[in-house]
Amino acid sequence: MKSLTTTCLIAGGGPAGMMAGLLLARAGVDVIVLEKHEDFLRDFRGDTVHPSTMQVLHELGLLEDFLKRPHQEITTVEGEIGNTPIKIGDLTHLPTAAKFIALMPQWEFLNFLSEKAKAYPNFHLMMRCEARFLVVEGERVCGLRVDTPEGMVEIKADLVIGADGRHLQLRATSGLTVKKLGVPIDVLWLRIAHHDGDAKSVFGRITNGAIFVMLYCGDYWQCALVIRKDGLEAIKAEGIDAFRARVAALAHRARADEIASWDDVKLLTVAVDRLERWWRPGLLFIGDAAHAMSPIGGVGINLAIQDAVAASNILAKPLLKRALKPSHLVAVQKRRRFPTWITQAMQVAVQNTIMRDVLGARASSGCRSR
Repeated sequence: MKSLTTTCLIAGGGPAGMMAGLLLARAGVDVIVLEKHEDFLRDFRGDTVHPSTMQVLHELGLLEDFLKRPHQEITTVEGEIGNTPIKIGDLTHLPTAAKFIALMPQWEFLNFLSEKAKAYPNFHLMMRCEARFLVVEGERVCGLRVDTPEGMVEIKADLVIGADGRHLQLRATSGLTVKKLGVPIDVLWLRIAHHDGDAKSVFGRITNGAIFVMLYCGDYWQCALVIRKDGLEAIKAEGIDAFRARVAALAHRARADEIASWDDVKLLTVAVDRLERWWRPGLLFIGDAAHAMSPIGGVGINLAIQDAVAASNILAKPLLKRALKPSHLVAVQKRRRFPTWITQAMQVAVQNTIMRDVLGARASSGCRSR
């Protein structure tokens, strides 16, 4: 079996993995990032980049180049409860360099981070390479076995960072305990056209057993329809025409013919959970791999970025000195524990009070609108 060696091996080329790779490489650490796909082009992923994340980019000197990428700038969050309009938020008064939410396709953001990271010769991105097994010596993780286009490769590392999401193999085989917080909802993602005269904002509507969110993305709205857990089959049983009619009513328009078939509707199976301990010797999980977030508030990508920043700040020096200890991994979790727990607590409270009650208002799938 072919063998490679690096200082830090990161499994997963999402926001957490790419940002951690960029920051560690910038600090002088030799880094390999593994991404199992051949590119970053996947639809209906986290697109909301919050002002706090752009503040990080500003402090790194990257914000100006970031904002050159295709994006939409959202300064207001609006809503409607029943037929009553409400203004949820105005971001123009924030004490940040960017006083708006940037709606940017995630592949654009990841390509941006990749291009910036590749400026450092000690950064290496391996595409079409999937982490398959942990390499363990005694109690310590010392690398990964990786499925590559050329066959299985063993990569040894002082530290493995798991940033491969909530459902993938590394977390399941790590021996670490997952605490599941329970979720009563799933989400259907879809797109409808943005018409002349439509608002340019984030818009949410709660009405008659339905929760519907619209994100302005230029010439289209990216829409999220919240449904009861495992309710998709009941919705499909009503037929695509009935579903189009419901979406049109929720979006305040006559038709929603952009939804040609169920292929245009993507299911997000919502999970809220977290590892009770994010680490074991030689291994650290960050982002969704450490704490799966609900889509409520669109905060997942931003918490993942903050995890990466905290990890790189704490771990860069001991990695450079080849002096990494479990206490450094403990420090990362300690630094990120409170914001993770409080965000999840707020999400669970919203799900178990407002959303459960609204969706439970109907005996069916909970997405009808009158």
